[in-house]
Amino acid sequence: MTSETLVLWDDALLGYDLGDHPLDPVRVELTIALARAFDLFERPGVTVSKPVPADDERLLTVHTPDYVEVVKAASIDQRVRGHGLGTPDNPTFPGMHDASALIAGASTAAAEAVWTGQVLHAVNVAGGLHHAMPSSASGFCVYNDPAIAIRWLLEQGAARIGYVDIDVHHGDGVQAAFYDDPRVLTISLHEHPMTLFPGTGLPGDTGGPQAEGTAVNVALPAGTGDAGWLRAFHAVVPPLLRAFRPEILVSQHGCDTHRLDPLAHLELTIDGQRAAHQALHGLAHEVAGGRWLFTGGGGYELVQVVPRTWTHLLAVAAGRPLDPGLATPESWQEYTQARTGVPAPRRMTDGSAADFTPFGSGFDPGQAVDRAIMATRSAVFPAHGLFPGL
Repeated sequence: MTSETLVLWDDALLGYDLGDHPLDPVRVELTIALARAFDLFERPGVTVSKPVPADDERLLTVHTPDYVEVVKAASIDQRVRGHGLGTPDNPTFPGMHDASALIAGASTAAAEAVWTGQVLHAVNVAGGLHHAMPSSASGFCVYNDPAIAIRWLLEQGAARIGYVDIDVHHGDGVQAAFYDDPRVLTISLHEHPMTLFPGTGLPGDTGGPQAEGTAVNVALPAGTGDAGWLRAFHAVVPPLLRAFRPEILVSQHGCDTHRLDPLAHLELTIDGQRAAHQALHGLAHEVAGGRWLFTGGGGYELVQVVPRTWTHLLAVAAGRPLDPGLATPESWQEYTQARTGVPAPRRMTDGSAADFTPFGSGFDPGQAVDRAIMATRSAVFPAHGLFPGL
């Protein structure tokens, strides 16, 4: 093994640009700039590599031929419509196919690097486009790079893959891709579908007839903060991963769970999100020999949230987490102000302790978060030989 952590990066990944749209690539640009300001990419064991686009053969392992052809056509002529394209959520833009294929190629390269033992951890921070369906764009996502990477792993002979999605929105596209495949355990923690797009991801959605219990959904009430979210995470994710014993852990780290996110209604802090990154890193080492492929995802507070939480994620993966009390580098603050006209956050913390009471302390049916936890555990734990109760 030549490196601990591989970062797939090229400025060309910023080409996934939907225009005047919540998914602004500046959020990724500022993340990379902040990580560089902390010298994260200069740390021993960290390697940066340029990805290449996924070819049609790779895209077609998840997407249909007619959809790929429409994406290509819309990349040239933005008047092309159909298959979910040309909507406010999924506007067409010049070079859309190439930009989307590059993100898919980056996640696939990350999967290959981890699976072949070149590295323990690999990240595509521009990835995590988890809503795209086989024949349609959805939720700002054109090609489903996590599903494409997981499909590559299955082709190489992976028998058990764990996928954990901590985006505020249900990881519907990845779940759909593997709903009938018992080799892939998909776990999504998200805001309840009654109050947020895409309106799916109830606890009763547990996998197809031959894959019962391998689709896991934790639907959390609007307003859930660090304590409730972390309680739910630890009540569901570790026991299932320990029972499933994945050979590799794949995770999507959308940070739109933050209290400042303009598109959702959870109340997490940077500190709570950092605790989730640390937990997934630890689980990768506990259950998958350290083999961890992870991506970015949603996150629409472009300056205050995304750069800080994903920089914490990169530092955790590099084995040297940043002290939350650190000041953000002045050079980055100046760059951010000049680039966006918005004052940059001054510290790497929101000041939260990110404490929680473990679910094992007792189930409280009067608490909405506990009811959500129990609904999920009751739906899927028996399929894994686990007891839903305490």
